Amino acid sequence: MKYLVTGGAGYVGSVVAQHLLEAGHEVTVLDNLSTGFRAGVPAGAAFVEGDIRDAAKWLDPSFDGVLHFAASSQVGESVVKPEKYWENNVGGSMALLAAMREARVRTLVFSSTAATYGEPEQTPIPETAPTRPTSPYGASKLAVDHMITSEAVAHGLAAVSLRYFNVAGAYGAYGERHDPESHLIPLVLQVAQGRRDAISVYGDDYPTPDGTCVRDYIHVADLAEAHLLALTAARPGEHLICNLGNGNGFSVREVIETVREVTGHPIPEVTAPRRGGDPAVLVASADTAREKLGWNPTRADLAGIVADAWEFAQSITREH
Repeated sequence: MKYLVTGGAGYVGSVVAQHLLEAGHEVTVLDNLSTGFRAGVPAGAAFVEGDIRDAAKWLDPSFDGVLHFAASSQVGESVVKPEKYWENNVGGSMALLAAMREARVRTLVFSSTAATYGEPEQTPIPETAPTRPTSPYGASKLAVDHMITSEAVAHGLAAVSLRYFNVAGAYGAYGERHDPESHLIPLVLQVAQGRRDAISVYGDDYPTPDGTCVRDYIHVADLAEAHLLALTAARPGEHLICNLGNGNGFSVREVIETVREVTGHPIPEVTAPRRGGDPAVLVASADTAREKLGWNPTRADLAGIVADAWEFAQSITREH
């Protein structure tokens, strides 16, 4: 099969592209490299440097489907630059759907987010939970989900949206290298490497066992496998939405302590005020993904996730 991977030079997109290649598929990566890296495009994948708004230039009926990762994804930035998120995430996705319709490419797997739910009423969060995003980022992704539902009903698109929180770990030569970095595990690893003096803990008075926020972490390879399963599960005229998670979470302090154990380095920490809009616990239920996709994450061990991320972080440092 032949697939277009938008945003395939980024963290999750590159790992999914590599999994597709290993499964014997033909892969074209479309990325404007605004946040992705040319080195992230797997060997064996064709690469087009371009914007998803121009996807019609490269999509044709020879493609069997699209896996869509191209998006702006910083929650904090979305609050101060909401126009960027509506333009990139919603406008770009609308152009991509139009290009797919024109080229008669009828299968889509969309990288959505559990940020569409906002402050959860229950955890783990099911797909039936109210969608009340608390940031323009979450709102823009929810808008795209609504767009995809309409496309499936009106034009027979076979679509699956996957909603997840924190992706972590690495897969061989493919891992997390955001600039600037905002995710906890790579930030703590930067402290271990001596690239950062200390890690900030934003709030230690939450109603959790150790007072710090609890989050769901998924190994990026488990996540990639879910995307491949979603391609098989997609049905014409249907838009399936699945949450992805391990079903349990790890606190900020647990992550920091695990990094200490894995790396053998001291990790100084500084307690800072809570950040606005940070819920105490965010954990996703993956029951639907297990039932509909046959997905079962096998890399849920936090120490293993951190060890893979640490190995990748050291390899990147050696490159420079």
